[in-house]
Amino acid sequence: MFAMQLRALGTPLVWTELPDREPGPGEIRVKVAACGVCRTDLHVVDGDLPSPKLPIIPGHEIVGRVDALGAGVTDLAIGERVGIPWLGHTCGACPYCASGHENLCDAPLFTGYTRDGGFATATIADSRYAFPLGEDGDDVALAPLLCAGLIGWRALAMAGDGKRLGLYGFGAAAHIIAQVAAWQGRTVYAFTRPGDVATQAFAKTIGAIWAGGSDEMPPDLLDAALIFAPVGALVPAALKAVRKGGRVVCAGIHMSDIPSFPYSLLWEERQIVSVANLTRQDGLDFLKIAPQAGITTTTSRYRLADANQALDDLRAGRFEGAAVLVP
Repeated sequence: MFAMQLRALGTPLVWTELPDREPGPGEIRVKVAACGVCRTDLHVVDGDLPSPKLPIIPGHEIVGRVDALGAGVTDLAIGERVGIPWLGHTCGACPYCASGHENLCDAPLFTGYTRDGGFATATIADSRYAFPLGEDGDDVALAPLLCAGLIGWRALAMAGDGKRLGLYGFGAAAHIIAQVAAWQGRTVYAFTRPGDVATQAFAKTIGAIWAGGSDEMPPDLLDAALIFAPVGALVPAALKAVRKGGRVVCAGIHMSDIPSFPYSLLWEERQIVSVANLTRQDGLDFLKIAPQAGITTTTSRYRLADANQALDDLRAGRFEGAAVLVP
């Protein structure tokens, strides 16, 4: 197998040939057809997240086909197409797992962070954390759903039922969830980097009724705001934009420090909440909803060997939607 491997934090990924791996009990081996490039991959590579497994193969928006089964795997078949997300394993025994909050597990493994991921021609996964995808849809188009879509879905659920929804940071997750929100009958307001008129125009093509810079106020107060950009300064900006009793959902795994702000922005029962990972039920629910909502993903395709370029382009905001690696 071949992979793009991170050997030291803050350094480029290295093209590496590795021995083929065999799945252990309860595991599957998947031949990778496509793997999305997520902002979390940037956080892993740049060392923003603590204690990654090194060397590590990043990538956690994996679409591929099962080509080997470990002992005890009976619910998946050779040749079946599956999706492998960020949450790659949980202990099943801690209080969080026992109470249905496996996304907060005390001893988890994360794909592309603490276990090898999908920037490769093949990967090993816990069969319990692989979603059957069926045969509808293109591999590249489906890949961003496995994290950008899933974490966006969980963030949307945490936002409540409010109709006026603001999306701060209009990248891979927002471009998917904007479509879901519009399908649900919500009104979407898109916030981008100040002056990014191209992304603002793009947002309007997929459901946003208004798009402007993150330094602007929307024309109406929001019921809720989802923050996908890893910028702490957006928290007080979003609080200012939501109505009394409104909610601000921080949807990223990493964010820069939140600056101090006057209590008046939080007063009147406004709330700030965060999203951590996802549960398998989140995945099942979202992957069922996605075709009903008619989601189309905007993707930029890169060869696996060009993973460093894809990461650089993501960091610089050189494309709309999501980047996807294809072996």
